[in-house]
Amino acid sequence: MKANLKISCAVAAILCGGAGVAFGQTATTAATAGADVTTGGVEEIIVTADRRAQSIEKVPMSIQAFTGDQLQSQNVYNLEDLLKYTPSVTYGNNGAGQGEIFMRGLSNGFRGNQSTGTVGLYPNVAIYLDEQSMQFPARNVDIYMVDMQRVEVLEGPQGTLFGGGAEAGALRYITNKPDPSAFAFNAEGMAGFTSDGAPNGSFNAMVNVPLTDKFAVRAVVYYDHQGGYIDNVLSDFKRSDQDPGNVVLGIHPTAGVCPDGGTNPFMQGGQGWCTLAGAPVANNKSLVANDQNPVTNEGARLSALYDIDKDWNILITESLQRLDAEGLSVEYPTGSDFQTLAPLQVTAFAPSYNKDSYANTAWTVNGKIGDFSAIYTGGWMTRTINQQMEYSNYSRTYYGVYYTCSGGTTSYSVIDKGGPLKCNSPVTSWHDSTRNTHLSQEARLSTPDDWRLRGIVGAYYEDFKIYDNMNFNYKTIPTCTTASLSAQVAGEPVCLGAVEPFPGATANDPNPRGPNTAFGEDVQRGYNQTALFGSMDFDIIPKVLTATAGTRWFQYKEFELGSVYTTGTGCENVLTCFASFPKHDIDAHNDHATFSGFKSRLGLNWNITDDVMAYYLFSQGFRPGGFNRYNNNAVLKDASGNPQWVTPNSFRPDSLTNNEVGVKGFFFNHDLELNLSAYAMRWSNVQYLFFQPLFTGNVTFATNGPSYNIKGTELQFVGRPMDGLTLSGAANYNENTEASVPCITGNIPGSPSFGKCITEVSGSPYPNPYGTVGGVAAFSPKWQGNVRARYDWDIMNYNAFAAVGASYTGSMFNQPSNYVSGVGVTIPSTTYLRYLQPSYVTFDAQLGFVKDQWTAQIFGENLGNSHASTFTSSAQWIKSEVPLRPRVIGLKVSFTY
Repeated sequence: MKANLKISCAVAAILCGGAGVAFGQTATTAATAGADVTTGGVEEIIVTADRRAQSIEKVPMSIQAFTGDQLQSQNVYNLEDLLKYTPSVTYGNNGAGQGEIFMRGLSNGFRGNQSTGTVGLYPNVAIYLDEQSMQFPARNVDIYMVDMQRVEVLEGPQGTLFGGGAEAGALRYITNKPDPSAFAFNAEGMAGFTSDGAPNGSFNAMVNVPLTDKFAVRAVVYYDHQGGYIDNVLSDFKRSDQDPGNVVLGIHPTAGVCPDGGTNPFMQGGQGWCTLAGAPVANNKSLVANDQNPVTNEGARLSALYDIDKDWNILITESLQRLDAEGLSVEYPTGSDFQTLAPLQVTAFAPSYNKDSYANTAWTVNGKIGDFSAIYTGGWMTRTINQQMEYSNYSRTYYGVYYTCSGGTTSYSVIDKGGPLKCNSPVTSWHDSTRNTHLSQEARLSTPDDWRLRGIVGAYYEDFKIYDNMNFNYKTIPTCTTASLSAQVAGEPVCLGAVEPFPGATANDPNPRGPNTAFGEDVQRGYNQTALFGSMDFDIIPKVLTATAGTRWFQYKEFELGSVYTTGTGCENVLTCFASFPKHDIDAHNDHATFSGFKSRLGLNWNITDDVMAYYLFSQGFRPGGFNRYNNNAVLKDASGNPQWVTPNSFRPDSLTNNEVGVKGFFFNHDLELNLSAYAMRWSNVQYLFFQPLFTGNVTFATNGPSYNIKGTELQFVGRPMDGLTLSGAANYNENTEASVPCITGNIPGSPSFGKCITEVSGSPYPNPYGTVGGVAAFSPKWQGNVRARYDWDIMNYNAFAAVGASYTGSMFNQPSNYVSGVGVTIPSTTYLRYLQPSYVTFDAQLGFVKDQWTAQIFGENLGNSHASTFTSSAQWIKSEVPLRPRVIGLKVSFTY
């Protein structure tokens, strides 16, 4: 935080001293951008989706926009609140601050948050706070929406003006700016309760202070506490007769007799299990609690605006936000000891939390150079994530026993092989400590808006880095100490040394890890991006027919450094150890790559009347590729035990091409605003994450896989059929299916499958992991929609209002069609099981009064108390569901001066 404040001061000094020279297109001022322009019945929203201020009805693409007043009145403060009003947008998440946004169904699935700093794919939906990119793999910043000017949802590829992160679209949060013309103050408080949960409460305040007629500051503070509603219930955790790990341990009966002291022989389908003799039973009584998943958001924003003269101004903003999400945001249909749980219950044995904070310094200089508008803007963000997650169910799996059990005669766990079989506590977790830095700078220059030939040119640079220290703490075999080693007799009891990064490799923390760390990575990754872009509009027939063309040249220089560390036989009975395999040294992989190219757009706009426009748009988007932390792994063995495929070191960018037509405008004397669009898109060389422990090892990696065809239509409307009554809604129909499917091709010379599709592994059929033509994509419901009605009237000396709304989300899958189904699976063999998430409907309502400077509102959310799952997964080796927050009833009071 101190570093960001110092940067603010330095930038202010530099820009104020040299504001006579800048480059780019001017940003719209607070007086125009996002303002509601009353045109008869429906208010017109001004947006900057094309980097110039214009009516949303004049922008030739599918956009949804919400003013700050709309957000506040409809109680939209976080992303989940916004999703009720944005069909075509879906969200995979494991809880607050642990999600990824998808638009128009462009998703290849969502998984757990473990290791996302290292193995997560770069997102294909861009997140912007004003002019600054806020992207991060699988952990989109959930910006708290208070004192917002507007929010813009740009659907479809935005590669020309917003770059690589905006392959599927962009979500732009645009804040209110300081106003030198008048003092302003606003304060708001809320209190409420959640059905079967803990109370909620929030407070926010804003003050705008003109210090002179040219200089003003604006400050915002907020605190929001959402009570928990999921209970951690009492449970044991016992080794099961049917744990997959029992089989690989060799604890299976021969002629009905259990070896190594096992008990309860059980045979089924030619395979058998035994209960491990003497395996400890865990108990979670110390963590049992009701409403164990509270979420707290707190933050502040301070901005200063100085009007240097009538043409130039400078804006500096410091934004701080901290999220504290405690416990687990999921429920388990079946508990860790195979008991049936009630809704909103979980059985957790290790503490879980997610602490996520960022500090963002942004600077902008607006001005004019002759007739041209100019802007230079930049930002520096630091973000830190500190998360721990329950992972005890991993102990049941094939690989889980490796780190919790030792000994045995035929044990998969080679630790102390041949010694007495001993299994230790099954309670495990993982811990991820991540830091992200993000520098971005952009300069734009644009012509006046009334020229027949209008244009914008710009240059962009960013430096994006992730520093990830990820530790899987599922080793419960005792850790060696000097005392324990000296006390050993004939090598017993066995112990394991503390693992450490590969010697000499780049490390965020070169020290040995904690006593329970069995596997992890210490990685630095990121890229530098340089881009040049331009866009031009030409009025073929002035005020009637306009052609648009634009392109962006980009160059990404990506890198990855660090090491992977794991517990092996070299860790037995020593104090410290490291993975000696060269492939664990990421530095030795020479992971440096450059991606470059052009992404363009073309369009034609026809102003049928002054109020109605039709358009055609061709646009392209993309996102960068990346590297795999663990490569050159020979897997997919044939019937003779010979590997057929070596895992890749890297994967390429994927890309999106969009063809879209639409009609938008005002009808019936501006009492109806209607936007209708249809699109056909091709998503090519889609980046695909592999995790098949039984076939490709116990490490996630990425490749380029199938391509998808996406077709859909979108509708948005706002109408005022009578004085005081406003009806609004939006709907989306979307089909997203696999269009072309490659296969895994043998790449080991001399292998019988070399150059051919691998269809058999270990003598059994191996279905194509990329799926089949026609397969349905993840997070791609066919139907989504919402409708809302609001009525305003006067009663005595009060202005009253009442509103009701409904939101529908169709059924969807959490993973693509080629992933293994989770139906009937009790103990997952992968964290990527595929589940169907049923459709659901939610209802909300508000009733309020306005008197002078005071507003009071009673509101209800999820009034039908829908208990749908927004994300079902096996990410933590047990079926879990992220439920909708139950019914919320609250009271909100605000004061404005």
